[in-house]
Amino acid sequence: MNLTSGFIGAAAATLVIGGLLALQPPINSELGKRTSALGAAFVSVAITTVVLGLILLAFGDPGSLRRITEVPAIYLTGGLYGAAFVAVSLITVRTLGAGALIAVLITGELIVGALLDHFGAFGLEEVALSPTRFIGIAALLFGTVMMSLEKL
Repeated sequence: MNLTSGFIGAAAATLVIGGLLALQPPINSELGKRTSALGAAFVSVAITTVVLGLILLAFGDPGSLRRITEVPAIYLTGGLYGAAFVAVSLITVRTLGAGALIAVLITGELIVGALLDHFGAFGLEEVALSPTRFIGIAALLFGTVMMSLEKL
């Protein structure tokens, strides 16, 4: 594989954000203990909405939202998945712990992501489920089990 500076930069930025995302469930969980689980999920998503709205106003093209009525409904469901992530993870982190929670989340993401790539879903470039990818999935499954053993 040819590692270009674009790939390395994208991977580094994603790695940093992945690390920050590991903070979200325990912080939201503590907020949920001090308020309620649904209240904490609401506050988290509301803050996300406000911040992204400000970024859109400052750096984006708010007028582009006029085209939202032309977008197929399936492409409007992304926020549902984010809300589910916030609501479920702030509760399950209490049982799984942060490490196991993130391992399980990433395993689910990897499996679904590999299938999306394989079928070229949602306009993605098709990437076959090769033996190398199966080994990667198996390795992550093994790592997830190892991260979860102490909580069983």
